[in-house]
Amino acid sequence: MKEIDEKTHSKMNTADVLVQKLIDWDVKLIFGIIGDRINPIVEALRKRQQDIRFITVRHEESAAFMASGYAKYTGKLGVCLATSGPGAIHLMNGLYDAYKDHVPVLAITGAPVQDLEGTDYTQEINVGSLMQEVTTYSQVITGPKQAESIVDLAIRAALNESGVSHLNFAKDTQEIENKEDEHSKEGNEKLKGSQSYQPRVEVPTEEALESAAEIINSGRKIGILAGCGARAAREEILSLAKLVGAPVTTALLGKGVIPDDSPYSTGGIGHLGTLPSKEWMQECDVLVILGSNMPYLEYYPETAQAIQVDHNPKRIGLRYPATIGLTGDVAATVKALLPKLDKKEDRNFLNKYQKAMEEWRKTLKKVEEGESELIRPQFLVAEVGRQLQDDATVSIDTGAHTVFTARHWEIKKDQQLAVSGNLASMAPGLPYAIAAQLAFPDRQCVAMVGDGGFSMLMAEMATAVRYKLPVKVILFKNNQLSQDVYEQKAAGTEVYGGDLTPIDFAQIAEACGAEGYTCSQKNKLHGILQQALSTSSPAVIEVNIDPEQAPSAPHHILENKF
Repeated sequence: MKEIDEKTHSKMNTADVLVQKLIDWDVKLIFGIIGDRINPIVEALRKRQQDIRFITVRHEESAAFMASGYAKYTGKLGVCLATSGPGAIHLMNGLYDAYKDHVPVLAITGAPVQDLEGTDYTQEINVGSLMQEVTTYSQVITGPKQAESIVDLAIRAALNESGVSHLNFAKDTQEIENKEDEHSKEGNEKLKGSQSYQPRVEVPTEEALESAAEIINSGRKIGILAGCGARAAREEILSLAKLVGAPVTTALLGKGVIPDDSPYSTGGIGHLGTLPSKEWMQECDVLVILGSNMPYLEYYPETAQAIQVDHNPKRIGLRYPATIGLTGDVAATVKALLPKLDKKEDRNFLNKYQKAMEEWRKTLKKVEEGESELIRPQFLVAEVGRQLQDDATVSIDTGAHTVFTARHWEIKKDQQLAVSGNLASMAPGLPYAIAAQLAFPDRQCVAMVGDGGFSMLMAEMATAVRYKLPVKVILFKNNQLSQDVYEQKAAGTEVYGGDLTPIDFAQIAEACGAEGYTCSQKNKLHGILQQALSTSSPAVIEVNIDPEQAPSAPHHILENKF
């Protein structure tokens, strides 16, 4: 904690200590909703509002998604706050999003006064059990003196483990002042905590690196699969690809690790990937997996040797048998590996798939430009991509539009993406975009959402209006849960329960105080997008898309078949 005079320190209560610690850790934003069980914390935030912003939302699920999205975009700690019982429960979907995608988040919850705990009191739940799976660290705070060290520990755990930490405060505990809180044992007054933190950067042993290099050097057809764990390793990956003549494919969470226009990129992999990536993955004899646990098992090679690099040893071999597992930071590990590798003079494997990508882009354009009564979602994504600023942030919700956006948006080197990858939850698109706009006030922040996912948390348009955030929501409207509808069709069952009662989302936006646009004609899309994206207000651009366009696997894209 920063130096505070003794008189001020003695009057600080537990809530004050918490907020001071967040400020000391350079936390700028905290997302949440007020409530009786956290009133002292809210008051502490009010008193320090010049140092930390409390962003009030319309649903605690949004608060947790915003904290997760903030962490995904910035790499920094995201923080959310909720009261006891239903407030804490509402956080869980967003916290699981952070947990499954391995980003640092601190969740803060309230509880009844201590005398009433365990009495089945109103809004009382066993929040410790609720948080058990999702957290890497969870602790009940007993007073200000304990908080001086525990808050630091919780934050450090979230950052170090790239996961969720949780702190629970009874309401009366939040109000205990330092002068009222006695140390339980002489000498404990020395326990003050610290904001000192340095990320762990591990590199495998020389022996392990030599073994990996031997396999790569013996390979003839080497390919690279990169995921979100490789986000900080762009230059190292490009150096590796250049040295060994390797095509690079990215899992959805890894989109943007290298730009899509790189000569080494073959786009994504899996159901929402490209045909060249699918094909080289089956042909390669050595696969280098960098910070990825891509879930589409059928897309992995049949017989290739694999070198997998991951900072978490328990993920080695989780999706595909690793010949050599290298536990360590991806950038540092690849950098240490490069001097041990031979330059591959034979570029036939890379050249083959560079040519395949030229043909693939022609295929994409053919699909995008095809005739439809309503706007093709593929064309919508391509047109949005053409109008995005070079450093735009894009958030993608979950649904059929995820497939279209991942495949038809060519991400540039300074653009960023956030998506609910491993949880694949509906509804985070708008909360992510709001978090991005708060983190990057001068950048264009766009959410690509389906009508199903958006309608779950669309009240957050009022949050965007409240804080004057010019987020833009591109809404794929087809009045159905189309990903699930296509899955029902593929399973051979009757389509049931997938239709959505139409909503006028442009009017919803206007009712919240934002701008609303609607487009149903391809020849008007460019102008409407241009107008909406240039406004300084938050806006929803509702686009009526062709519901008959399937979120196809790469080998079915021309057949329009799921």
